[in-house]
Amino acid sequence: QVQLVESGGGLVQAGSSLKLSCVASGHIHSSFAMGWFRQAPGKEREFVAAISWSGVHTSYADPVKGRFTISRDNAKTTLYLQMDSLKPEDTAVYYCASTYYSDYDIVLQLREQYDDWGQGTQVTVSS
Repeated sequence: QVQLVESGGGLVQAGSSLKLSCVASGHIHSSFAMGWFRQAPGKEREFVAAISWSGVHTSYADPVKGRFTISRDNAKTTLYLQMDSLKPEDTAVYYCASTYYSDYDIVLQLREQYDDWGQGTQVTVSS
């Protein structure tokens, strides 16, 4: 099993930036797809961004396109989410997710496609 630990959340004002990190450890396969999801109070967990093992392919939810950037450093087994121009509606707990996949270029957008999850990090954006 893979352990995922997120960090980098906090309380910021609208228009600010934050960079989230997620470090993977444990039984790490030779290739695994990763993604970020978020859950606001009273809402379901939703897709934010995903990246392939190769790092070449990415996908973003419409509300964050052009503002968020997902990246990864496989040597450090770390996933990142650069969040710029933050809005109050970005307030949520952000979760990192991963799953083994033999295809180095696959990008996964559905919660049920991921096997491992972090504990989440809170992001609060004030207006």
